[in-house]
Amino acid sequence: MTSSGRPSGTARTLLLVAAAVVAVESLTFLVLAVLEAADVSSERVGLGVGTTLFLLVIGGGIAWAAWRVTEGDAWARSPLVLSQIILLGLAWNFRGDPPWLSPLVAAPAVIVLAALLSPPVTRALSGPSSV
Repeated sequence: MTSSGRPSGTARTLLLVAAAVVAVESLTFLVLAVLEAADVSSERVGLGVGTTLFLLVIGGGIAWAAWRVTEGDAWARSPLVLSQIILLGLAWNFRGDPPWLSPLVAAPAVIVLAALLSPPVTRALSGPSSV
């Protein structure tokens, strides 16, 4: 880590890759929130508003966690790992029709998990007392 607490070297590169992929996922959640808000009908106002808020919170939350983990905050890795595990479960649920959907959801999750759980990132986020 550098003197400012930010990871450096390979760990920094891996965290930036993970953050970039999470940023695309976050943008996807935000787009889905806008689409859901535009599709709210009078018969399902509660469900539409609730789903929109949920998607906004998830999209904003993972974007914020990705930014914090690149700044060296070890706690931010946990929500990102959890969100990627959930996405892997969704990818498993989406297998079948259409055949491209499951790999499209699973591949970014695997990339983010590989980066976040890699030894250089684990060492960098564990702090100087654990090394």
